[in-house]
Amino acid sequence: MFLEDIKRRTFLDFGRNALIGCLVFVLAGCGNPSENIPDTSAIEVKLDTRRFDKDLYAIDSNNIEAGLRSLAEQYPNFLNYFLDTVMAYGLYGNFSDTVPGIRDGFRPFLTYKDFVELEAEIQKKYPDTKSENEQLLRGFKLMKYYFPDYKVPRIIYLNMGLSNWASFPIDSNTLCIGLDMFLGDEFPHYDVIGVHDYMKPHIRRSFIPVSVFGAIYSGAFPFVTEEATLLDLMVQKGKEQYFLHKILPEVPDSVLFGFRQNQVEWCNNNEALIYNFFIAQNLLYNKSAKDIMPYITDGPFARGLEPVSKPDKTTPGNIGTWLGYKIVAAYMQQNPKVTLKELLRETDAPTILRKAKYKPR
Repeated sequence: MFLEDIKRRTFLDFGRNALIGCLVFVLAGCGNPSENIPDTSAIEVKLDTRRFDKDLYAIDSNNIEAGLRSLAEQYPNFLNYFLDTVMAYGLYGNFSDTVPGIRDGFRPFLTYKDFVELEAEIQKKYPDTKSENEQLLRGFKLMKYYFPDYKVPRIIYLNMGLSNWASFPIDSNTLCIGLDMFLGDEFPHYDVIGVHDYMKPHIRRSFIPVSVFGAIYSGAFPFVTEEATLLDLMVQKGKEQYFLHKILPEVPDSVLFGFRQNQVEWCNNNEALIYNFFIAQNLLYNKSAKDIMPYITDGPFARGLEPVSKPDKTTPGNIGTWLGYKIVAAYMQQNPKVTLKELLRETDAPTILRKAKYKPR
């Protein structure tokens, strides 16, 4: 059974646009997050991964044209996309030193001190990606378990010069991971590109699988905010988290949600308080973006849930996603015959809340 609409949307835009082909899911039934992890030992997945960043920076800067032509043979369907769409050098296969895109764009990217040092830091942090590949392989095996006709993409690891883009598919065959965005808390230059302290869980090595499968999910099910209530947004995000919990069952909640561990513990200990706060403030069916978006996007803390005078707040800004996951998990527990396909197709958030018989602890 196929998801009818293969959605295409612009996924990458940092001064330049890249068209992303979203993936096709073949959806099968799915149980509850508390179930045992399925046995995938009989499922064969051959994961094709490439270190494009290493291959790119191995080019001799004194002979760029020959280096790019050699690289084009290694990456016949990717190099031009990277150079012309992602990096917008406008080369279109012309790698001569006389081309402005080489002289003013690619050569500085290959030789400028800051970029060279960034790649050196990447190779220091990631001399190889064996552990990442193993985690992704386990996740893709579960994808094949739940969605048997799912086509596993090849993985290309990149350095995009602190582009602020982490993981993104370029089509159904290829998914990119920007290792420059997973250098950890201590990397000194993230402040310059606007990575705040509350986003640090997203730049750690452990977040790579979450970033990858989150990109796969959002490619097929884009986040819809127009005319949406807070409950609509919470359920959308809750369904995504339910998916991630199924595909990455061994990953802790602190990583899956991108929270600090003490924030997860606070949420678990205050579930009823969180839900009752949204009820008391008449937020569940509120459509005002300024009122509701702070609870469904990453931020320093959740407004209104802790005293204003408290200097170090524990609540995560994106607390609505956590509560949305609790509601969706309760819905699936109360309705065990509902398949994952049916869950993802169900867009009526009030119906999910009602059928969840949700009772916060």
